[in-house]
Amino acid sequence: MSTPSAIYVRLPNWIGDVCMSLPSLHALLDTGLPIIVCARAWAKDLLAAYPLAGFLEMTGHWRQDRATVHGHRRKHYPRGSRGLLLPDSLSSAMVFKFAGVASAGYRDDGRSLILRWPINKPRKDLHAVQSWYTLTTQALQRWNLATTLTDLDKELGLELTGQHRTDAAQALSKAGVSAGQFILIAPTATGLHKGKIKVWPHFDALTRQLQDLGHSVVMCPPPSEVDAARQNAPTALLLPPLKLGAFATLTQLAALVVCNDSGVSHVAAAAGAKQLTLFGVTEQERTGPWSSQAHCLGSASAWPSQEQTIQKVLALLG
Repeated sequence: MSTPSAIYVRLPNWIGDVCMSLPSLHALLDTGLPIIVCARAWAKDLLAAYPLAGFLEMTGHWRQDRATVHGHRRKHYPRGSRGLLLPDSLSSAMVFKFAGVASAGYRDDGRSLILRWPINKPRKDLHAVQSWYTLTTQALQRWNLATTLTDLDKELGLELTGQHRTDAAQALSKAGVSAGQFILIAPTATGLHKGKIKVWPHFDALTRQLQDLGHSVVMCPPPSEVDAARQNAPTALLLPPLKLGAFATLTQLAALVVCNDSGVSHVAAAAGAKQLTLFGVTEQERTGPWSSQAHCLGSASAWPSQEQTIQKVLALLG
């Protein structure tokens, strides 16, 4: 089998999932081949530090996305490119298939006839990070690509730019907050999980307790979640919204991040920030933060109490 001219990789559509796919991206880059990332527009800033051969914005409309990938392939890599599909959807497989990119991906949603290299799904108890990394390594093996792959450690290893660090530092400076001297909370989470709200119900009380003890409590939600954040933690210091790379840097600069099982949890894990993630309706084993600096409270069936949480926060603050 000839060496691929380039590898197009379709990343997932959610912020947390993109963070959990970073070990797969690192493995692809380790091949030394040109890597073109196909993902939602917001992922471009998050991945700005990576030496990508291209970033193609995906809209979720398969015909438009097919045209984007097809046009790039014809211009830059007309022959010999390969594709890796991390999402399980039929539409993502159709985009690459009809863009002329022969692809590998998990068998699912009737995709076996569309994929050139359909790969059986592993056992269901794997964490999402492990599942996508397994897919990536199997695809590389089928393409006879020599890599420096190793067993996964508990780090996602997000790379950040100087501009990310500058933007985060400026946001703190304008707010009069010093690095390492604040607790970053994320008191929101979009959508429902099996009809249940994904937000821990005691962020307001926790914020007030921490403020009474002399701690600075900060939050920095995206524009669409500002109102919900204000409602859930009205006394927390509200920073203006930041792009994802700067926000990831902000999590590194915090003494502690306290959040729901949400995109923030995974961004903090990717950045290697010390964090406490609160669970009440989702499963830590499948989608919990992949980081040695992450601590978790609660379960898929019960939120931790306010008292349990404040005690854990104070213990982590030392």
